[in-house]
Amino acid sequence: MSYVDGFLAAVPQANKDRFIAHAKLADALFIEYGALRVTECWADDVPHGQLTDFHRAVQAGADEAVVFSWIEWPDKETRDAGMRRMMEDPRMDPANNPMPFDGKRVVYGGFLPVLHMGQ
Repeated sequence: MSYVDGFLAAVPQANKDRFIAHAKLADALFIEYGALRVTECWADDVPHGQLTDFHRAVQAGADEAVVFSWIEWPDKETRDAGMRRMMEDPRMDPANNPMPFDGKRVVYGGFLPVLHMGQ
């Protein structure tokens, strides 16, 4: 059964192009290390709620967009090995490839799919 990593982040609007460039490099590595697909989404219709919302989850400021991303892996074992390799890969070293957002405000987690419909 597949395994999914989900991510939510606040990215400064001014860094959209830098975010896309960073994601292209990182996402290619995820694929190299066994991911089936990676999807990066820039906020388009993300309302502010009365109690909870995506903006609050990552403490997004007025000048920041919410980014929602996920990685689909064939299984958890491949994901665990792939993530280990990502952390060790010098191409992801922040000194060489700085993140265009505050990594301390990223919300992430791994999930076991329980239902899949469509393609």
